[in-house]
Amino acid sequence: MTTASTRLSKPARREQLLDTAMAIVRAQGTDSLTLLTLAEAAGVSRPIVYDHFGTRPGLLLALYRRLDERHRAALAEALRGTAGAPGETARVMSAAYFACTLDMPEWSAVSAALKGDPEMEAIEHEMADGYTTMMAAALLPYSGLTPEALQLRCVGVLGAAEALAAELTRGRTTAADAVTALTALITGSIDRR
Repeated sequence: MTTASTRLSKPARREQLLDTAMAIVRAQGTDSLTLLTLAEAAGVSRPIVYDHFGTRPGLLLALYRRLDERHRAALAEALRGTAGAPGETARVMSAAYFACTLDMPEWSAVSAALKGDPEMEAIEHEMADGYTTMMAAALLPYSGLTPEALQLRCVGVLGAAEALAAELTRGRTTAADAVTALTALITGSIDRR
């Protein structure tokens, strides 16, 4: 915990606040996360938290964006190590997706807490578009589909990945089985048929 007397730059303070918020969500759930509880846990005054996030939805949106950035970074890093075969690329993408599901359990909690927020729908679409664009770019060399057709199939695959992730977090499947299932869906989706 950083005390209020420790002077941090504005970007460093924001990171510290987001780290603290993430810890609160992981330990106690999103219902326990307010600007006041964040200020108390971070050892800063309420105006500092309000200055960074404005509102509770603003804080939750910042957390959601951060989790999305980490998820995309994990996918990009995983794809850098692929051997260049379609099945291997699909497996790496699948493994990265479910590793993030297990490493970032806050993702679904933060997303659920933002349901009903008018800004959230646009942000969810923006983030899904970015993720499916990454997927399509990685798969395009192995597909005879047009980029638009492949992008649309990646939208469907991402929906399937989310459903499999829900099964994984409920304990109704294993990570290995989820990876196998998603890999098969991805490889099947890049075919021209």
